[in-house]
Amino acid sequence: MTAPVKELIRAKRDGRALTADELRAIALGIGDGTVTDAQAAAFAMAVFFRGLDERELPAFTLAMRDSGTVLDWSGLDRPVLDKHSTGGVGDKVSLILAPILAACGAAVPMISGRGLGHTGGTLDKLEAIPGYDTRPDPASLRAVVERAGCAIVGQTGELAPADGRLYAIRDATGSVESIPLIVSSILSKKLAAGLQGLVLDVKHGSGAFMAALDDARALARALVGVGNAAGLATTALLTDMDRVLGRTAGNALEVRESIEALTDPDGADARLVEVTLALARAALALGGLDGADPEAALRGGAAAERFGAMVAALGGPADLVEHPGRHLRAAPVVRAVEAGRDGVVVAHATRDLGLVVTELGGNRHTEADAIDHAVGLDAIAGPGDRVGPGGRPLAVVHARDEAGADAAAAAVRAAITVGDSAPPAPPVVTEEVR
Repeated sequence: MTAPVKELIRAKRDGRALTADELRAIALGIGDGTVTDAQAAAFAMAVFFRGLDERELPAFTLAMRDSGTVLDWSGLDRPVLDKHSTGGVGDKVSLILAPILAACGAAVPMISGRGLGHTGGTLDKLEAIPGYDTRPDPASLRAVVERAGCAIVGQTGELAPADGRLYAIRDATGSVESIPLIVSSILSKKLAAGLQGLVLDVKHGSGAFMAALDDARALARALVGVGNAAGLATTALLTDMDRVLGRTAGNALEVRESIEALTDPDGADARLVEVTLALARAALALGGLDGADPEAALRGGAAAERFGAMVAALGGPADLVEHPGRHLRAAPVVRAVEAGRDGVVVAHATRDLGLVVTELGGNRHTEADAIDHAVGLDAIAGPGDRVGPGGRPLAVVHARDEAGADAAAAAVRAAITVGDSAPPAPPVVTEEVR
């Protein structure tokens, strides 16, 4: 019999390692509400300061998973694979990657999240599509995965409910940055999705949650170690977020760019395509699909077909891929932001560009904020691109009103540095962690 929760919190506060049964009692109590908000907050802060050791962290992650339903994909003749990103500005990789994996023979039930602060969330992008259901019930989710091969949806109350409650408490108490709590949060949801393989995109740089490479590497190692210890084949790629990924930031604009990448990859941003294919290869290797060719699936149109099938199966327009302009909302004010001088883009203050989208209404300051899916930035000039008055702009602002466009234009000019020459571009994939 385990001790009362308040005694377990006291023990963790004082530095004692908790047993698997004790951690399970805490996780299940958070999930079913028998652990109070105050107790959950105290536990989060105890972990923030004391951590969870190499035995505690897998045990707590599995207990968080078991606080709700674990999806069962038995009967499928395909490996069940997924990807998770730690988030960044312009990161629309999931919208391209999931259909590529499906076209290569995988089943992809991708449980995604919303954005907060300077990063956009995958669900916010998908909710820019009229009719798209981001919260299907488990039976509907299975039917969509069986039909289209992939379904990008949100976490329901049945999946890892302890994580949903603990995350909100962590946000309120300033304990979001704890690596053990990040790891258990991410992996409890992925383990609840019933996966067989998971590839992680852990970003570093000025637009990343973990800006320093060493911090990102530590997070990647912790995620991979716990995922594998929990029986989920896991690998991670460290990728660059010192510049906006792709040419857009903002929900409807990123959906449009994703469709363009699926239908015309040669015309797409090269770094966006490169990181997507690298993640695809890593995921397929985990699922035993090493012989599949993700680039052929992209360039041959099979991935675009899977994306269209997924959108239609989840209630979106059947012709979204063919006619995105008919369905994606457009902002009433569209304005090019000219550079103040001729030159070359040297650098992005990437986080600041994400905050431009937030101030336009395209991201959230708090979880309760409404999203304006039409606003954002398009045609963002990247490092190495030549810009100048009367030539290529720094970006194109899509705003709700003139005042918003004015503020966004000023912020874009401040966030994009123009000089005489740009340094060599860093690799988009820094290293792999297994």
